[in-house]
Amino acid sequence: MLALDFPGHRILVDALDAAVEQGSVAEITDALRHTLCGLIRNREVELPACVLEPCGDHYARRELYRSERHGYSVVAMTWGPGQGTPIHDHSGMWCVEGVWHGQLEITQYELLEHAEPRFRFQPVGSIQAGAGSAGSLIPPHEYHAIRNPSDDAIAVSLHIYSGAMTCCSVFSPLGDRWYERGQRSLGLDQVH
Repeated sequence: MLALDFPGHRILVDALDAAVEQGSVAEITDALRHTLCGLIRNREVELPACVLEPCGDHYARRELYRSERHGYSVVAMTWGPGQGTPIHDHSGMWCVEGVWHGQLEITQYELLEHAEPRFRFQPVGSIQAGAGSAGSLIPPHEYHAIRNPSDDAIAVSLHIYSGAMTCCSVFSPLGDRWYERGQRSLGLDQVH
């Protein structure tokens, strides 16, 4: 189901459909990463202009497409200067994330131990991802934080989730690498 018509949407959907028809989750996410990198770099697809519009008080989430046949969803996220997420998971869903415009800082975390609702994480790497790069998250290796490191520029990323991402766990710092888990419902901003 296409939320909004945009140039190249058929190219995007056909390429994503072909990728998700691979066998295993690792093969699917690998195919999606390569597909997304190619589409971003070749500029065959022009995302709707609204994805360049940040929201002042939060990063914007705009669903562009949801596959009725395969179940995956495509969400464009717009990151205003300095906007980001706390450490979070993807509720057990695989995801491929590609930077479409600008630059994002992505920090991966390893779960060391937990005693509900407390979790202890170790950061295991941080990258500055520029336009045309993509990565994947496959549970149980899904804990991460994203932020736009720029003081004055926006960033746009495209996320392909195995399903509709409507909630996730977020982790608030307690000290000494311990975090308290909470649940967050995820809304969608208007596509126009």
